[in-house]
Amino acid sequence: MSEPIRPRRRGRLARSAAALAALLGLASYVAFHQLTGSTGTPRCSVGTGDNRYEFTPEQASNAAMISAVGTSRGLPERAVTIALATALQESALRNIEHGDRDSLGLFQQRPSMGWGTPAQIMDPVYASGKFYDGLEKVPGYSRLPLTVAAQKVQKSGFPQAYAKHEPDATLLAAALTGRSPAALVCTASEAEGRPGDPEKVRAELVRAFGEKAAPTSVTGGPSAGRSAAEPPVLVVPVGPAAGFRDAASDGRRGWELAQWAVARAETLRITEVAYGGRVWRAGEARGGWAKLSGAPKPAETSGAPAAGAESVRVRLAQ
Repeated sequence: MSEPIRPRRRGRLARSAAALAALLGLASYVAFHQLTGSTGTPRCSVGTGDNRYEFTPEQASNAAMISAVGTSRGLPERAVTIALATALQESALRNIEHGDRDSLGLFQQRPSMGWGTPAQIMDPVYASGKFYDGLEKVPGYSRLPLTVAAQKVQKSGFPQAYAKHEPDATLLAAALTGRSPAALVCTASEAEGRPGDPEKVRAELVRAFGEKAAPTSVTGGPSAGRSAAEPPVLVVPVGPAAGFRDAASDGRRGWELAQWAVARAETLRITEVAYGGRVWRAGEARGGWAKLSGAPKPAETSGAPAAGAESVRVRLAQ
Protein backbone atom coordinates (compact mmCIF):
# COMPACT_ATOMS: atom_id res chain seq x y z
CA MET A 1 0.00 0.00 0.00
CA SER A 2 1.39 3.37 -0.94
CA GLU A 3 2.42 5.74 1.81
CA PRO A 4 -0.05 8.62 2.33
CA ILE A 5 1.05 12.05 1.21
CA ARG A 6 2.46 13.93 4.16
CA PRO A 7 1.10 17.40 4.93
CA ARG A 8 4.37 19.09 3.96
CA ARG A 9 4.37 17.42 0.54
CA ARG A 10 0.68 18.26 0.09
CA GLY A 11 1.56 21.91 0.78
CA ARG A 12 4.33 21.80 -1.81
CA LEU A 13 1.94 20.35 -4.37
CA ALA A 14 -0.63 23.07 -3.66
CA ARG A 15 2.00 25.78 -4.03
CA SER A 16 3.26 24.24 -7.27
CA ALA A 17 -0.27 24.07 -8.66
CA ALA A 18 -0.88 27.72 -7.72
CA ALA A 19 2.42 28.76 -9.33
CA LEU A 20 1.56 26.83 -12.50
CA ALA A 21 -1.89 28.44 -12.64
CA ALA A 22 -0.34 31.90 -12.23
CA LEU A 23 2.21 31.13 -14.95
CA LEU A 24 -0.51 29.96 -17.34
CA GLY A 25 -2.54 33.06 -16.54
CA LEU A 26 0.44 35.28 -17.26
CA ALA A 27 1.15 33.44 -20.52
CA SER A 28 -2.45 33.83 -21.70
CA TYR A 29 -2.44 37.51 -20.69
CA VAL A 30 0.79 38.20 -22.61
CA ALA A 31 -0.44 36.25 -25.63
CA PHE A 32 -3.72 38.15 -25.65
CA HIS A 33 -2.04 41.54 -25.46
CA GLN A 34 0.36 40.57 -28.21
CA LEU A 35 -2.64 39.73 -30.38
CA THR A 36 -4.23 43.08 -29.57
CA GLY A 37 -1.13 45.02 -30.49
CA SER A 38 -1.18 47.70 -33.16
CA THR A 39 -1.94 46.51 -36.67
CA GLY A 40 -1.75 48.49 -39.87
CA THR A 41 0.62 51.22 -40.98
CA PRO A 42 1.40 53.90 -38.37
CA ARG A 43 0.41 57.03 -40.30
CA CYS A 44 -0.10 59.27 -37.28
CA SER A 45 2.34 60.53 -34.67
CA VAL A 46 2.82 62.87 -31.73
CA GLY A 47 6.11 64.08 -30.26
CA THR A 48 9.57 64.28 -31.78
CA GLY A 49 12.83 62.34 -31.72
CA ASP A 50 13.04 59.73 -28.98
CA ASN A 51 9.96 61.24 -27.33
CA ARG A 52 7.61 60.20 -30.13
CA TYR A 53 4.65 57.84 -30.44
CA GLU A 54 3.47 56.48 -33.80
CA PHE A 55 0.07 54.91 -34.31
CA THR A 56 -2.58 54.09 -36.90
CA PRO A 57 -5.58 56.17 -38.00
CA GLU A 58 -7.85 53.64 -36.25
CA GLN A 59 -5.98 54.16 -32.99
CA ALA A 60 -6.00 57.94 -33.51
CA SER A 61 -9.77 57.97 -33.97
CA ASN A 62 -10.36 55.95 -30.80
CA ALA A 63 -7.90 58.05 -28.78
CA ALA A 64 -9.66 61.23 -29.93
CA MET A 65 -13.02 59.93 -28.73
CA ILE A 66 -11.61 58.91 -25.33
CA SER A 67 -10.10 62.36 -24.89
CA ALA A 68 -13.24 64.21 -26.03
CA VAL A 69 -15.46 62.35 -23.56
CA GLY A 70 -13.10 63.30 -20.73
CA THR A 71 -12.80 66.99 -21.56
CA SER A 72 -16.54 67.33 -22.24
CA ARG A 73 -17.06 66.27 -18.61
CA GLY A 74 -14.71 69.04 -17.48
CA LEU A 75 -12.07 66.53 -16.33
CA PRO A 76 -8.39 67.50 -16.22
CA GLU A 77 -5.78 66.40 -18.72
CA ARG A 78 -4.46 63.91 -16.15
CA ALA A 79 -7.76 62.00 -16.31
CA VAL A 80 -7.44 61.78 -20.09
CA THR A 81 -3.84 60.54 -19.75
CA ILE A 82 -4.95 57.79 -17.34
CA ALA A 83 -7.78 56.73 -19.66
CA LEU A 84 -5.53 56.64 -22.73
CA ALA A 85 -2.82 54.63 -20.93
CA THR A 86 -5.46 52.15 -19.78
CA ALA A 87 -6.85 51.69 -23.30
CA LEU A 88 -3.32 51.37 -24.70
CA GLN A 89 -2.72 48.46 -22.34
CA GLU A 90 -6.11 46.80 -22.57
CA SER A 91 -6.70 46.96 -26.33
CA ALA A 92 -3.85 48.92 -27.96
CA LEU A 93 -6.53 51.58 -28.66
CA ARG A 94 -8.51 49.16 -30.84
CA ASN A 95 -12.22 48.58 -30.37
CA ILE A 96 -11.95 44.80 -30.34
CA GLU A 97 -14.79 42.28 -30.12
CA HIS A 98 -12.88 39.71 -28.07
CA GLY A 99 -10.75 39.42 -24.94
CA ASP A 100 -10.25 37.50 -21.72
CA ARG A 101 -13.52 35.71 -20.95
CA ASP A 102 -16.28 38.15 -21.97
CA SER A 103 -14.09 41.28 -22.09
CA LEU A 104 -14.80 43.67 -24.97
CA GLY A 105 -13.85 46.99 -26.47
CA LEU A 106 -11.29 49.69 -25.82
CA PHE A 107 -11.12 49.10 -22.05
CA GLN A 108 -11.87 45.36 -22.10
CA GLN A 109 -14.97 45.85 -19.98
CA ARG A 110 -17.04 42.80 -19.10
CA PRO A 111 -20.84 42.65 -19.49
CA SER A 112 -20.95 40.00 -16.76
CA MET A 113 -19.34 42.44 -14.33
CA GLY A 114 -21.93 45.15 -14.86
CA TRP A 115 -20.12 47.42 -17.32
CA GLY A 116 -23.04 47.37 -19.76
CA THR A 117 -24.39 45.34 -22.63
CA PRO A 118 -21.97 44.14 -25.35
CA ALA A 119 -23.42 46.72 -27.75
CA GLN A 120 -22.91 49.52 -25.22
CA ILE A 121 -19.35 48.49 -24.41
CA MET A 122 -18.48 48.42 -28.12
CA ASP A 123 -19.50 52.10 -28.37
CA PRO A 124 -16.28 54.06 -27.63
CA VAL A 125 -18.20 57.03 -26.23
CA TYR A 126 -20.18 54.85 -23.81
CA ALA A 127 -17.12 52.77 -22.84
CA SER A 128 -15.04 55.90 -22.20
CA GLY A 129 -17.83 57.37 -20.10
CA LYS A 130 -18.00 54.24 -17.96
CA PHE A 131 -14.24 54.34 -17.40
CA TYR A 132 -14.41 58.00 -16.32
CA ASP A 133 -17.39 57.15 -14.05
CA GLY A 134 -15.11 54.75 -12.21
CA LEU A 135 -12.12 57.09 -12.19
CA GLU A 136 -14.10 59.97 -10.70
CA LYS A 137 -14.96 57.76 -7.74
CA VAL A 138 -11.26 57.27 -6.91
CA PRO A 139 -10.30 59.84 -4.23
CA GLY A 140 -7.37 62.00 -5.35
CA TYR A 141 -6.87 60.05 -8.59
CA SER A 142 -4.98 62.91 -10.24
CA ARG A 143 -2.29 62.72 -7.54
CA LEU A 144 -1.91 58.95 -7.61
CA PRO A 145 0.65 57.12 -9.73
CA LEU A 146 -1.04 56.41 -13.06
CA THR A 147 -0.93 52.64 -12.71
CA VAL A 148 -2.55 52.85 -9.24
CA ALA A 149 -5.38 55.07 -10.48
CA ALA A 150 -6.01 52.85 -13.52
CA GLN A 151 -5.96 49.69 -11.41
CA LYS A 152 -8.56 51.04 -8.98
CA VAL A 153 -10.96 51.25 -11.93
CA GLN A 154 -9.93 48.16 -13.89
CA LYS A 155 -9.05 45.74 -11.07
CA SER A 156 -6.66 43.90 -13.38
CA GLY A 157 -4.73 40.80 -12.43
CA PHE A 158 -1.58 42.65 -13.56
CA PRO A 159 -1.81 46.07 -11.90
CA GLN A 160 1.64 47.32 -12.92
CA ALA A 161 0.95 46.88 -16.65
CA TYR A 162 -0.39 50.40 -17.21
CA ALA A 163 2.76 52.25 -16.16
CA LYS A 164 4.74 51.54 -19.34
CA HIS A 165 2.15 53.40 -21.44
CA GLU A 166 2.30 56.66 -19.50
CA PRO A 167 4.85 58.43 -21.78
CA ASP A 168 2.81 57.72 -24.94
CA ALA A 169 -0.47 58.55 -23.23
CA THR A 170 0.97 61.85 -21.99
CA LEU A 171 1.96 62.87 -25.53
CA LEU A 172 -1.47 61.90 -26.86
CA ALA A 173 -3.35 63.72 -24.11
CA ALA A 174 -1.34 66.93 -24.58
CA ALA A 175 -2.29 67.01 -28.27
CA LEU A 176 -5.88 65.84 -28.03
CA THR A 177 -6.80 68.19 -25.17
CA GLY A 178 -5.34 71.09 -27.15
CA ARG A 179 -2.45 71.91 -24.79
CA SER A 180 0.09 71.15 -27.53
CA PRO A 181 -0.98 73.05 -30.70
CA ALA A 182 -0.46 71.42 -34.09
CA ALA A 183 1.14 68.41 -32.38
CA LEU A 184 -0.88 65.61 -33.98
CA VAL A 185 0.47 64.66 -37.41
CA CYS A 186 -1.42 62.29 -39.73
CA THR A 187 -1.52 61.36 -43.38
CA ALA A 188 -4.86 60.32 -44.81
CA SER A 189 -5.98 59.18 -48.23
CA GLU A 190 -7.49 61.70 -50.62
CA ALA A 191 -8.43 58.95 -53.05
CA GLU A 192 -11.85 59.20 -54.65
CA GLY A 193 -14.52 57.23 -52.87
CA ARG A 194 -17.47 57.85 -50.63
CA PRO A 195 -17.96 61.55 -49.86
CA GLY A 196 -17.88 63.01 -46.39
CA ASP A 197 -21.26 63.46 -44.72
CA PRO A 198 -21.66 66.84 -42.96
CA GLU A 199 -24.54 65.53 -40.85
CA LYS A 200 -22.47 62.61 -39.62
CA VAL A 201 -19.56 64.89 -38.70
CA ARG A 202 -21.96 67.22 -36.87
CA ALA A 203 -23.52 64.31 -34.97
CA GLU A 204 -20.10 62.98 -33.96
CA LEU A 205 -18.94 66.41 -32.75
CA VAL A 206 -22.07 66.86 -30.65
CA ARG A 207 -21.92 63.30 -29.28
CA ALA A 208 -18.31 63.77 -28.20
CA PHE A 209 -18.23 67.43 -27.09
CA GLY A 210 -21.86 68.50 -26.63
CA GLU A 211 -23.99 71.10 -28.39
CA LYS A 212 -21.32 73.80 -28.06
CA ALA A 213 -19.35 71.95 -30.73
CA ALA A 214 -22.19 71.96 -33.26
CA PRO A 215 -21.10 73.64 -36.52
CA THR A 216 -22.69 77.04 -37.05
CA SER A 217 -22.71 76.69 -40.83
CA VAL A 218 -22.03 74.32 -43.70
CA THR A 219 -21.03 75.60 -47.12
CA GLY A 220 -20.56 73.72 -50.37
CA GLY A 221 -21.70 70.19 -51.06
CA PRO A 222 -24.53 68.91 -53.21
CA SER A 223 -27.39 70.26 -51.05
CA ALA A 224 -30.02 72.61 -52.45
CA GLY A 225 -28.53 75.95 -53.43
CA ARG A 226 -24.94 74.71 -53.24
CA SER A 227 -22.55 73.91 -56.04
CA ALA A 228 -21.94 70.18 -56.40
CA ALA A 229 -18.40 71.03 -57.47
CA GLU A 230 -17.68 72.62 -54.10
CA PRO A 231 -16.76 70.26 -51.22
CA PRO A 232 -18.68 70.77 -47.97
CA VAL A 233 -16.99 72.91 -45.29
CA LEU A 234 -18.17 72.94 -41.66
CA VAL A 235 -17.49 75.94 -39.44
CA VAL A 236 -17.16 74.98 -35.76
CA PRO A 237 -17.26 77.89 -33.27
CA VAL A 238 -14.56 78.34 -30.65
CA GLY A 239 -14.70 81.89 -29.23
CA PRO A 240 -17.52 83.77 -27.45
CA ALA A 241 -20.14 82.15 -29.70
CA ALA A 242 -19.24 78.82 -28.09
CA GLY A 243 -19.09 80.18 -24.56
CA PHE A 244 -15.34 80.90 -24.35
CA ARG A 245 -14.16 84.29 -23.17
CA ASP A 246 -10.37 84.42 -23.19
CA ALA A 247 -7.61 83.66 -25.69
CA ALA A 248 -6.09 80.81 -23.68
CA SER A 249 -9.32 78.81 -23.36
CA ASP A 250 -10.35 79.71 -26.92
CA GLY A 251 -7.03 78.49 -28.26
CA ARG A 252 -6.91 75.26 -26.30
CA ARG A 253 -10.48 74.41 -27.26
CA GLY A 254 -9.77 75.30 -30.88
CA TRP A 255 -6.73 73.04 -31.06
CA GLU A 256 -8.63 70.27 -29.29
CA LEU A 257 -11.38 70.38 -31.93
CA ALA A 258 -8.90 70.76 -34.80
CA GLN A 259 -6.77 67.79 -33.74
CA TRP A 260 -9.88 65.71 -33.02
CA ALA A 261 -10.85 66.32 -36.66
CA VAL A 262 -7.40 65.25 -37.89
CA ALA A 263 -7.46 62.12 -35.71
CA ARG A 264 -10.87 61.19 -37.13
CA ALA A 265 -10.12 62.23 -40.73
CA GLU A 266 -9.95 58.69 -42.09
CA THR A 267 -13.25 57.67 -40.49
CA LEU A 268 -15.20 60.83 -41.31
CA ARG A 269 -13.65 61.54 -44.74
CA ILE A 270 -12.13 64.86 -43.65
CA THR A 271 -9.63 66.28 -46.15
CA GLU A 272 -8.66 69.63 -44.60
CA VAL A 273 -8.68 71.27 -41.16
CA ALA A 274 -7.79 74.95 -40.60
CA TYR A 275 -7.32 76.78 -37.32
CA GLY A 276 -5.07 79.33 -35.67
CA GLY A 277 -3.23 80.30 -38.85
CA ARG A 278 -2.39 76.67 -39.64
CA VAL A 279 -3.87 74.15 -42.03
CA TRP A 280 -3.69 70.35 -42.20
CA ARG A 281 -4.43 68.63 -45.50
CA ALA A 282 -4.99 64.94 -46.19
CA GLY A 283 -2.52 63.48 -48.63
CA GLU A 284 0.35 65.75 -47.61
CA ALA A 285 3.48 63.61 -47.58
CA ARG A 286 4.49 64.68 -44.08
CA GLY A 287 0.96 64.96 -42.72
CA GLY A 288 1.81 68.06 -40.70
CA TRP A 289 0.42 71.55 -40.22
CA ALA A 290 1.43 74.24 -42.70
CA LYS A 291 1.11 77.99 -42.29
CA LEU A 292 -2.19 79.17 -43.75
CA SER A 293 -1.49 81.63 -46.51
CA GLY A 294 -2.45 85.18 -45.58
CA ALA A 295 -3.16 84.34 -41.92
CA PRO A 296 -1.34 86.03 -39.03
CA LYS A 297 0.99 83.79 -37.04
CA PRO A 298 -0.67 82.30 -33.92
CA ALA A 299 0.85 82.55 -30.45
CA GLU A 300 1.80 78.87 -30.36
CA THR A 301 3.43 78.95 -26.95
CA SER A 302 0.15 79.74 -25.22
CA GLY A 303 -2.08 77.74 -27.53
CA ALA A 304 -3.89 80.95 -28.47
CA PRO A 305 -5.28 81.29 -31.99
CA ALA A 306 -4.43 84.01 -34.43
CA ALA A 307 -6.37 87.25 -34.06
CA GLY A 308 -9.98 86.75 -35.08
CA ALA A 309 -9.65 82.98 -35.41
CA GLU A 310 -12.82 82.00 -33.54
CA SER A 311 -13.72 78.89 -35.51
CA VAL A 312 -12.30 75.63 -36.80
CA ARG A 313 -12.96 74.99 -40.49
CA VAL A 314 -13.33 71.37 -41.55
CA ARG A 315 -13.47 70.43 -45.24
CA LEU A 316 -14.89 67.05 -46.30
CA ALA A 317 -14.29 64.78 -49.27
CA GLN A 318 -16.68 65.11 -52.21
